[in-house]
Amino acid sequence: MKLIPCPLNGLRPAQEFHFGGEFRAMPDPDQVDDTAWAEYVFHREGHPHVKREWWYHLPSGTWFIAERNNVTDEFVRTYLFDKEA
Repeated sequence: MKLIPCPLNGLRPAQEFHFGGEFRAMPDPDQVDDTAWAEYVFHREGHPHVKREWWYHLPSGTWFIAERNNVTDEFVRTYLFDKEA
């Protein structure tokens, strides 16, 4: 059974989680032009490395950030979102 480290509840079965996509800081929509906004909306990094991603723990209703190696599928660390992160 695959276990994922939840920042609140420790190691939990993978079935308790939902992947939310790559974490990327959103630009201020009022301060960027259409080209920069389109870049944010439509383009993702595709090369293999450790990525920051949104994950959701279903039982606790908690969104958090996971740093995960997308080649080995290894979770490096998980933590609650902080706007300063």
